[in-house]
Amino acid sequence: MDDNSRTGVCMNKVAESDFSKATYYITLIIGGLLLMPILGCSSSITEKPDLNKPNIIIIYADDIGYGDVGAYGAELVQTPNLDKIAANGIRFTSAYATSAMCSPSRYSLLTGEYAFRLPGSGILSAEDPLIIEPGSFTLPEMLRQAGYRTSIIGKWHLGLGDEVGTLDWNTAIKPGPLEVGFDESFLLPVTNDRVPTVYVDGHYVHNLSPDDDPLLVAYPAEGHHAYQEERFGDYDDPVDIYQPLVGDLPTGLSHPELLLYPADVQHSGTIVNGISRIGHMAGGQSAWWDDEDMPFEFTRISQDFIKENKNNPFFLLLSMPENHVPRIPHPDFLGTSPLGLRGDAIHQFDWVVGAIIETLEEQGLLENTIVLFSSDNGPVLYDGYDDGALENHKNHKPNGPFRGGKYIAFEGGTRMPTLVQWPAGIESGLVSDAIISQVDFLATFAALTGIDLPEGVGIDSQNLLPAFLGESDKGRVEVVQQSSDGLGIRKGDWKYIPPSERSDWGYNRHNLGDSNAMHVEELTNQAYLFNLGEDPGETQNLIEDYPEIAEELAELLDQIVSLR
Repeated sequence: MDDNSRTGVCMNKVAESDFSKATYYITLIIGGLLLMPILGCSSSITEKPDLNKPNIIIIYADDIGYGDVGAYGAELVQTPNLDKIAANGIRFTSAYATSAMCSPSRYSLLTGEYAFRLPGSGILSAEDPLIIEPGSFTLPEMLRQAGYRTSIIGKWHLGLGDEVGTLDWNTAIKPGPLEVGFDESFLLPVTNDRVPTVYVDGHYVHNLSPDDDPLLVAYPAEGHHAYQEERFGDYDDPVDIYQPLVGDLPTGLSHPELLLYPADVQHSGTIVNGISRIGHMAGGQSAWWDDEDMPFEFTRISQDFIKENKNNPFFLLLSMPENHVPRIPHPDFLGTSPLGLRGDAIHQFDWVVGAIIETLEEQGLLENTIVLFSSDNGPVLYDGYDDGALENHKNHKPNGPFRGGKYIAFEGGTRMPTLVQWPAGIESGLVSDAIISQVDFLATFAALTGIDLPEGVGIDSQNLLPAFLGESDKGRVEVVQQSSDGLGIRKGDWKYIPPSERSDWGYNRHNLGDSNAMHVEELTNQAYLFNLGEDPGETQNLIEDYPEIAEELAELLDQIVSLR
């Protein structure tokens, strides 16, 4: 059965190439291909359902920026399905993830709490335990108590198990999503650039055969970023470089000739599907995923969940890996954008959005389903793999009118494209400048479903239901933004970044190539104050001109941080 039959949608197939896969990727990286359209198929017209508690679907992207969506001004990538959500609902211009890094943003979305309050909530590895306390009153748990069936499909990256480095991938894997409010889960457990490259279905690795050797996973003892920063190009012990931590499978360092495209040291562990990953892995090969098939797998399972729950309210968090590295689009999407693999991956994500919308239409559920799209943090072109994103960006501005992206304290790191449609409850074609944050989803959906939050739960979450429904242009007064360099705060048009010891990690990621497409000038250790109304690109530091405003924001940030 082909991919289209599995997913129940139609697609325009890209002709197969005579090149090998590796040669084809290299061709894309060097030169890019001409844009080719992806044609959707028509959907059936169904009767309007009875209005009750709306179904809720959050389609969560990874590293897709403000300027990567047509409704926000993108021209070199095509996102017709996301654009339809904007046309049929509300487009937010001041919506934020809580962090410029993935794990903290996901934590805040589910808990209603800023992740900086939790020690160890940085970017997690597969050896890190679950960072949400089992039994917590999370967004899915709240909706479950309201009568919803809850599911997460796709990227998790919030830890599994209860102790560092003790998880056995060959037995029950818990605690995890099922212990924090989800009835069902089908996970990419960490990120697609990390081992293990397997899915976790409920508590067990999906398709793991008892005939396989045990699945073993190990990460370098060095810190997440120190491994690259301290060891890049500095090898005194060749044995230490090339010897895998577990097993004897090829790595990006030992067998670079096997790679579709090169990777940095951090990403040069075990090779899977022609891509070297962070960390080392052995055994369990019957369960290894196919990167190219991943969007179809997550779409198919999501469609099944929707169909199975069409007669009762449901909550689905569809957490897609696009546009995180490594970018390995399915052949159906290769060459469909002029931006190379990164643009092709955005087209692939938009197709997934369209497939979900089409399923809702076919099942008669679109009218009374809230579909919310956003992303976990800002964009990045190069993030460890030489996949051509720098060479092929063609002056595309993935962060839109803002400065910076992933990891960075500038607006491009946390201001997210955010779209919401609900035909039964939101007018079409709305645009809102209200300041909202993903940390507000908990209190807002609690208000929508009539659930009272227990005392002490979701302490940072605010009920912004009128703003979400387009009934008010008033959102938050202030919003806190976390980055690899600490915190920042926006209040009204003013943005303040406290003085801090700055890491060069994020800046090194962005300041590669000839163009500096993300406009990332490295911050010094001083404080910064910007007027976003007059200077959305954060080019003029006004700290000396308005010291009283900076002092007010510094005090407000201190008050928020001390709240517990």
